[in-house]
Parts: sequence; structure tokens; C-alpha cells
Amino acid sequence: MRRSGILLHVSSLPGRYGIGSFGKEAYRFVDKLKAAKQSYWQILPLGPTSYGDSPYQSFSTFAGNPYFIDLEMLIEEGLLTKKECESTDFGSNPKKVDYKKLYEGRYELLHKAYERAKIFENEAFKDFVYENSKWIWDYALFMALKDYFNGEPFTSWPTDIRDRYDYSINYYREKLYFDIEFYQFLQYKFDEQWKKLKAYANENGVEIIGDIPIYVAMDSADTWAHPELFQIGEEGKATAVAGCPPDGFAPDGQLWGNPLYNWEYHRNTGFKWWIKRLKKNFEWYDVIRIDHFRGFDEYYSIPAKDKTAAGGHWEKGPGIELFNRIKEALGDCRLIAEDLGYVTDSVRRLVNDSGYPGMKVLEFAFDSRDTGNANDYLPHNYVRNSVVYTGTHDNETVMGWLNDITEKEYNKVLEYFNLKKGIKHTEVCDAIVRGAVGSVSDTCIIPIQDYLHYDHNYRMNTPSTIGKNWMFRLTDKEMSDEVWKKIKYLTELYGRVR
Repeated sequence: MRRSGILLHVSSLPGRYGIGSFGKEAYRFVDKLKAAKQSYWQILPLGPTSYGDSPYQSFSTFAGNPYFIDLEMLIEEGLLTKKECESTDFGSNPKKVDYKKLYEGRYELLHKAYERAKIFENEAFKDFVYENSKWIWDYALFMALKDYFNGEPFTSWPTDIRDRYDYSINYYREKLYFDIEFYQFLQYKFDEQWKKLKAYANENGVEIIGDIPIYVAMDSADTWAHPELFQIGEEGKATAVAGCPPDGFAPDGQLWGNPLYNWEYHRNTGFKWWIKRLKKNFEWYDVIRIDHFRGFDEYYSIPAKDKTAAGGHWEKGPGIELFNRIKEALGDCRLIAEDLGYVTDSVRRLVNDSGYPGMKVLEFAFDSRDTGNANDYLPHNYVRNSVVYTGTHDNETVMGWLNDITEKEYNKVLEYFNLKKGIKHTEVCDAIVRGAVGSVSDTCIIPIQDYLHYDHNYRMNTPSTIGKNWMFRLTDKEMSDEVWKKIKYLTELYGRVR
């Protein structure tokens, strides 16, 4: 079945209080998707962000980001006042998230809401904590401890709590009781609001494509509570970390810093943790894109002491065994394999054996910096069981990319799409979008920036950089009726109506 959708993270939605949320603007976006005949809303990971504000570096693989809790809903519940929210400084630019001010102001408001909620009297809250007890106690204690130790990574905590001695866990659970309950309250409100929004989307024919990173953050509740899952040595420190080898985009490679998995342990436990992780995420998403899928075939291992990724090497991952076990436990999961970059025959074989659709990125068909096979990304070589994108959150917007590629590469774009020299970049951008929507791929996802002809200033993320990423936001006036009509027209023209 041919379907299409739009990539826009929750943080990028319009809204009054510094960042997109699960509030009325999200419901309005769903309404627009429905009217434009879209089947999917693709978002980035929903986990609580840590250093660098990246959704791919989260304090927990099971928890949700409290920033997305809608403050207006809390006002309606009587937990906050409009005056309190409007007097909080979330930054002056409605088109960018100011994470520093968000951190300083949002949690203060959320704490007021918690104090007024009398959550200990709420039976639904108690049920939620019980149903999620396998992860929420560790996560809430981890976050309370981070506050207590002034944000220091857990590897810097006193040995007794860093290494989770029983007496120390009991001591801090009692000492930080209300801080722990606060973080559990945030997860309860996140889950409540998100599931209502997802249900509304589903009722209106829109499914959610979620995204989970292959790896977890080094400083996370996951690594602190379960070091046995990872390649972690003494003092809770990683012995080897994840990344990517050097390529045309990053001469020294990409040093992500995430701890690598102890795949032997996962195999010996029947991949129980992975099954639990996916089961939880399928409560939030209808379809899941797994980032860096090639890491399940082979993963790039970098000594933890190294300053760049250049000295890393490839090691074998769990392969199809993991996905066979997932299928046995969860049935036919709707997964998307992010199989981009340097793809070997064994990676292709894993994707084919899994049956999951792989990804096609049109920019990669013409960009010599990409380490993949350019022919794989030319539309005439696509297969139906695939998901096509113009670009992803890690790539330039099409408009920015057109200004960045070489003259030779640009001329190849013109030739492929039968365009004349001297044509406006906006028209080239539209042709590339048409190339994606009109391709044979069963699913087509277009980043919202490409429908809007936005340039590099609206890029979501530049890998291996910090301080200026994940900030992109829309305002309520940018998505005009004309843009939505264009999206609907292309969807109908190329037979992607849901």
C-alpha cells in the first residue's frame, strides 16, 4: 500500500511556552495531516534529553521527555496558572528552542504542578507506577540523584550509590522520596497526554512513526541500573564506545560516546531487554524506525580513551538472531531499518532476511561525500519495500543541500530530473520532492522543511557538533493553506492516499 507522511519532531511544533508539546497545536497538526491525506506523522525519539539536548542521548530508553507535557492542559487541570506560565522566560525567538531557559523555567513550573496535584491520592498514578515498576523506580531515583549531586554523571557519584549497594539504594530512596515521586509524576503526565494525542491521531487515520536510537547514553538510568548489558568496566566506565568511521562528511569519523552492548549477555538472556524495550515503545508508536540498523550486523568499536573515531574497528553484532527472537515474542513488528551509510553485502542480507523496509535518501544519490552506493538511492533502483526520504534530521534541508554540493553534483541533479540550467532552487527542490513522492517506495516521508523551501538555517541537526542543534521550530503562520494543498495534491497525484 502506497502511503506518505511528514517528518516533524514534537519539539518543532508551534506553541506558546518555548517548545512544541502535546497540546492543541499538536492536535491541529494531526487535523492538517488528515486533510492533506497523510498516513504518517514521523517524529524523533521521545526520551528525556541529556547533554547537547539530543533526543538520541537520553537519560532513559523507557522514559518520556517532560518538556513535551503541555502546560495549558495543566492550567486547565488547575495545577498551574496562566500568569505563572506567561511570566516564565522561555526565550525571545519563537522559531528556536532556547534549551537553557527551558531547563531553568520548565522544571520550576512542573514542580509547582506536582506539589498541587496531591498525586499520592491518585489511584491511576499508583497503577501507572506499578505497571511500569521494572524501569520507573530506577529512572526516578537516577534523576533525583543527579539533582542531588548537582548534575554530575553517575560515574562521579560516591562508590556506594554509583555501584548500587543495597543499603545505599534504600537510604537514598527514603531521603529523596518526594524527588523520586516528582519524576514519577512527570512520567505519568507525559504518558497520559501522549497516549491521548496518539489515540486522536489514530482515530483520524494518522499513524505515528517513532524512532529509537540503537544505543543508550553513557550517563543514563539504563547503564547505571544494568551495567551488565554493556561493555562497561571498573567504576562504571565504558571500555569501548560507539561511532562511525571517517567519511566524506566527517574526516575523523563520528565519536558518539555511547557504551557498546555486551551482546553475549543479551544472547544468553534471550534478548529479554531488547524485547522489553520494543514492547514499551510500541505503546507509544505504530511503526518504529531503528537508528543505525547496520550496527546489528557489524558495529564500529572505538576504544573509550580515544579522542576521535579514527582508531576504531568493526565487530560482529547479533544479526538475524535478535530479530527472530523479537518476532517470536512480539509477532510481526512494524519496524523500519535505517540502513544508511556504508552498507555491505551482509548488511543488505540482514535487512532482506528481517523483511523490514530499508531507507532511501534522495540526497545521497548525488552527493559524493556519502559512503554508500549512490545507485541505491536513485529512484529508478528503488524497491517497493522501502521508505524514501528527501533527507533526514541529520541531513541538510534540500535547499541548504543544493547550495552545498559541487557544480558537478548539481548538474547531475538537473540532468536526472530533466531540469534546465538557471532554474530556481525552489523549483529544483520541488522536483526532488516529486521524485520521492512519485517513486515506487511503499512509504514516502518528507521533512516539513522541504515542503517549505527552508535552507540550512532550519536544519535540525549537524552530526558531530553541539550547541546549535535540535532548535528548529515552526510558528503557527508558516504552514499556510497553500502548502497543505500542495501536499495533498502530490499525495493524490501519485496514489498515496490513505
